[in-house]
Amino acid sequence: METMGGFPRKGEAVPSRIRARMVCRGLVQGVGFRPSVYRLATALHLGGNVRNGPDGVVIEVEGEEAAVDEFIRRLPRSLPPLAKLDGLETTMVRAVNQLDFEVLASLGGARRRALVPPDTALCSDCRGEMESPSDRRHRYPFITCTNCGPRFSIVRSLPYDRERTAMACFPLCPQCHSEYTDTADRRYHAEPVCCPECGPRLWLCDAEGRRVAEGPSALEASRQALAEGKILAVKGIGGFQLACRADLEGPVAELRRRKRRPTKPFALMVGDLGTARSLVCLAADEEDAGLRAAALRVED
Repeated sequence: METMGGFPRKGEAVPSRIRARMVCRGLVQGVGFRPSVYRLATALHLGGNVRNGPDGVVIEVEGEEAAVDEFIRRLPRSLPPLAKLDGLETTMVRAVNQLDFEVLASLGGARRRALVPPDTALCSDCRGEMESPSDRRHRYPFITCTNCGPRFSIVRSLPYDRERTAMACFPLCPQCHSEYTDTADRRYHAEPVCCPECGPRLWLCDAEGRRVAEGPSALEASRQALAEGKILAVKGIGGFQLACRADLEGPVAELRRRKRRPTKPFALMVGDLGTARSLVCLAADEEDAGLRAAALRVED
């Protein structure tokens, strides 16, 4: 329909506006779901809002009927990589002539159906940044975005927002805040987003608690300590992990003695799936489960 100045010509019908409300359930919090909804809604010129809630994610979209129908049709195919939509309930509500689309503050209340997403291995984009000497997150061990990083190990309660995670004590620096609020950035509403400027940071302490190295030097010193057969306590934003060389009998025996675990297996960490195949016999379904598991997922 041709218009003049954005308005219908005289005698032409004004397109009717409708408003749909959708409750999305499954892995829809902490996986970049809201940013994906925002981009789809704005691409279709729809008004409305999206927010986290006790049941999952609640979306309201308003606009011409054809555009709203197209949003509902395309939503399941527009999910971010880590999201999984298990249920979608759609109802029609009264249109309020809302022209813009917003990401609203989360709805409070006890968790009913919302799921906590697992921790996920580093994505290729973050790995590329971490390995680039020119990037501000070069060799930064806590690099993350909406497509990867910690989730389950840092969340304290739902809905999933930064203030309800272990990252709440790290205020965003101006650059991270710009990424967090930029709808075109892959770190838009990525709750664990951080950098060397705003933390967290890496350091190494000796057995007496004295700080002996910081940053990349702490990582290299830790690798050397493991190579020498020492036991390393790794304190992260999700808790503690104890690590030692799995191929040295002495450190493993000492760790068993300290943990009082004479026979119970420890977790075995490997760099890639090929290394795992060389150490243990893996069935196809076990390999698939390992690739999908939070802390064991690897990328070929």
